[in-house]
Amino acid sequence: MPADRPEPVLSRPLRIAINGYGRIGRCVLRALMESPHRRHMDVVAINEPADLESMAYLTRFDSTHGVFPGEVRLIDGGLEIAGRTIPVFHARNPADGPWDRLEFDLLLECSGAFATRDRLQAFLDAGCPRVLVSHPGKSAADVDCTIVHGINDGDLRADQRIVSAASCTTNAAVPILDLLERRLGVESAFLTTLHSVMNDQPMIDGYHHADLRRTRSAMQSIVPVATGLAQGIERMLPGLAGRIQAKAVRVPILNVSAIDLAVNLRQDTSTAILNALFSEAARARPDLIACTSQPQASVDFNHDPHSVVIDLGQTRVNQHRFANLMIWFDNEWGFANRMLDVARVWAGLFQDAAVQAHAHLSSSGA
Repeated sequence: MPADRPEPVLSRPLRIAINGYGRIGRCVLRALMESPHRRHMDVVAINEPADLESMAYLTRFDSTHGVFPGEVRLIDGGLEIAGRTIPVFHARNPADGPWDRLEFDLLLECSGAFATRDRLQAFLDAGCPRVLVSHPGKSAADVDCTIVHGINDGDLRADQRIVSAASCTTNAAVPILDLLERRLGVESAFLTTLHSVMNDQPMIDGYHHADLRRTRSAMQSIVPVATGLAQGIERMLPGLAGRIQAKAVRVPILNVSAIDLAVNLRQDTSTAILNALFSEAARARPDLIACTSQPQASVDFNHDPHSVVIDLGQTRVNQHRFANLMIWFDNEWGFANRMLDVARVWAGLFQDAAVQAHAHLSSSGA
């Protein structure tokens, strides 16, 4: 795995605001509070249209990740979560939020509703200093850069204003394809994502989406859906452009997804060689990659913080160069952890830039 720069040491706590307190927003806050090494990050505000009582309840009780391990209380104008007072406001449009009155460093856009530059620019115009987006931009030009942590952190710069943390599937697939391309060469690959249900699907048949398949009951069917995974991979690994295709199906489980990866390699290999390669990668980046040789099922990876868990027992090789892999990932918890990782790396850059600018001013006598 590329190591573009050392782990940042922040000169002061990073002050974060969250826009959108749904599945990813709540997981981001909880991942921050459950991780001792992230004590240098503080959530200083949340913007969410829902009422405070519902927000408090869904913070405390989560059907997927269990009961929150700290106390959650309603306070006047906000929430107290694990002893931290967090103001909450309910603006539906960026211009209506009190962003310019908040003292914070970075907005985590977790609503999923803002994917174009003009819509994201509205946050900057309203007073947000920087925006980290929880999904890909509609096009590469809609963000200053897209980051898969552990792959291209070196593309981050202090002067960037809008950055995407890619998607959960991209964060799972790219480290494996990058590894295979560097070590064995990838001739072509086809990825089939088996993704847990999402909130754009109805529990029972209903008029929920222009895609007719997504009008069908999420909990009764396996539902094929459109995916931009191939394009997302090619943004991150442009050397593979034209060699990646993907499809996706939603499966009736609440959380944890998998990718069935079929790949034509340029060098001969074997199951043993591939699994040794994956085990080596997991030792090199234990924060991002894990391997399992146990006969596990998807539920076993719920609340797993890795970007990807490679199921070594499912590795297959045919005719020396055609490989089939199964990789697991918690599409909520793993991705929330990666957002915080990207935020930490970015903060190290813009904090260093601020310190250097201050030192320059001081030395020049300004």
